[in-house]
Amino acid sequence: MSSQFFPKLSQNYIELLNDDEYYDVTIEAGEDPNVNIFRAHMNILCYRSPYLRRALASNKKNNDNTLAHIKLSNISPEILKIILKYIYGGILSLDEQETSDILKVLIAADELLLQEIVEYLQNYLIENKSEWIEQHFELVHQTSFQRNNLLKIQQFCTNLMAKYPEKIFKSFDFTSLPEKSLILLIKRNDLQMNEIEVWEHVLKWGLAQNPTLIPDPDTWTDDDFKTVENTLKHCLPLIRFFSLSSKEFLQKVHPYKKLLKHQLYEDLLNSYLDPNYEPKDNISFPRNIKVDGIIDSKIVNLSIVSTISRWIDKVEINDKFSQLRELYVPYKFKLLLRASKDGFNPGTFHTLCDDKAYTVTFVKIKGTEEILGGYNPSTFISSDSWGKTKDSFIFSFKNTYSFKGSIISKVNDMDCAINNHHEHGPGFGNDLILDAAKESVTGINTIICKKEYYEKKISDTKEEFAIEDYEVFQIIKRKK
Repeated sequence: MSSQFFPKLSQNYIELLNDDEYYDVTIEAGEDPNVNIFRAHMNILCYRSPYLRRALASNKKNNDNTLAHIKLSNISPEILKIILKYIYGGILSLDEQETSDILKVLIAADELLLQEIVEYLQNYLIENKSEWIEQHFELVHQTSFQRNNLLKIQQFCTNLMAKYPEKIFKSFDFTSLPEKSLILLIKRNDLQMNEIEVWEHVLKWGLAQNPTLIPDPDTWTDDDFKTVENTLKHCLPLIRFFSLSSKEFLQKVHPYKKLLKHQLYEDLLNSYLDPNYEPKDNISFPRNIKVDGIIDSKIVNLSIVSTISRWIDKVEINDKFSQLRELYVPYKFKLLLRASKDGFNPGTFHTLCDDKAYTVTFVKIKGTEEILGGYNPSTFISSDSWGKTKDSFIFSFKNTYSFKGSIISKVNDMDCAINNHHEHGPGFGNDLILDAAKESVTGINTIICKKEYYEKKISDTKEEFAIEDYEVFQIIKRKK
């Protein structure tokens, strides 16, 4: 048996830090006129900070007893005092510190390679000082992207920009973003900007990196286009040009056609001229722009909701690109059940979802990006019987951000369209059933996928899948 007595140990080491005897290192912190000298101990510094170990390796005390000396001009005396208290005593007191000073402690800790408090302070700022970060966004963003280890703060800043782009961009100069930050932002599916705005901001950023260029592309030489193309080479592939309307393409993209790869431009042009044209490469869904009141889902985005709504209303999709360029959202999707929140018990499903017409079920398959589901214009009931309807269908999507591989399977036998059973969840014929395995203690955990009463099997891989989550929504016509 061993006992630990850390408080007294910490107290003794703090006393050692404050003692004027036995030190063998001096640390000069700050810049004129705010400079201070701290006395410290080589062994402690070396074992607590990899940075200080390297600094002291070439600066040990000489044989003539000259003390080793370290100069930390980037760290103020006030901040180094906090850092030394952590190094010696394992104590980090933040209650009386201004948030701006906590950020400085984080920067100093990162410089000194004190990874323990780098991680702690990033979490502390995100969890407790998020409003301050938003108010001082430019400072925090610039600081975090100047360093390689502040990944959590970088991610938090990128999340803020994606969620509130207009609000954030008004608070600082967007063109000052480092390329790394810009790329992280425009990669995101949840960036809350229309694609034409993304394109315009990227162009603006590219021009700001080449301030000698006149903004009017009609005045550009081939060399000018090549310069801007090189500047934007990592950004251009991330723009979802196929989501732009024909008017946006003509007015905002066509003048810059020389920036785009020849095949991309030809595919774009042909997509506006021929609705049945097949581009060479796979095309991504539009970004997941939030529209208040449509749906609150952890599984699908508005693009999938739009596609499902077209299928429900039997809207002919003559132009395959219309799904990319125009959302079809005539319904609100009212959440009835989310299994990860409400539970996977079949009884819960029947309590929350029975006797409610016009429902859509979405199922997230465990360990994949695949989404399966079905539409029931009739009602589910707990009666161990078949439900009849001619308008139900089942469907699958390979992932939430691509149309490629999506399948709709309409009912063949309307007398067996809906499979009601008190021991399982939503059921569509024997073709798509959310089932509770007999050995399951959590309830519904498997989805069974076959072909029997619907036109086709919606997944070619196997007949049973493990479920990560599922949601059931009731659709309600939106008021115009």
